[in-house]
Amino acid sequence: MRGFERRLADFRARGVAVIAISVDPCEDSRKLCQSRGYTFPFLSDSKAEVIRRFGVLHPHAGMKDQDIARPAEFLVDATGTIRWVNLTDDIRVRARPENVLKAIDTLMPAPGSH
Repeated sequence: MRGFERRLADFRARGVAVIAISVDPCEDSRKLCQSRGYTFPFLSDSKAEVIRRFGVLHPHAGMKDQDIARPAEFLVDATGTIRWVNLTDDIRVRARPENVLKAIDTLMPAPGSH
């Protein structure tokens, strides 16, 4: 996530918002953002409703047998269509920002170009 924070300007230049979603309570996410200096939104999905809709629920994989989200990155366009997905079962293996930026450049037209 640090890499995404460092490349926020590149995402914004493409008209893309970076947003994190987790099952963690808002207060936990707020503390994480403050301690790591993240400035993009972290949304709390404590009931895992959105996480289930995206098909990335990892049942009973969290502390105290809690349901958590599988590590994943999605590119969702303005119509709500998922254009690109990166899924992994290993929290240490994530899409690098440069890979996501390349996918944006390949799959999504630049803002204002039709």
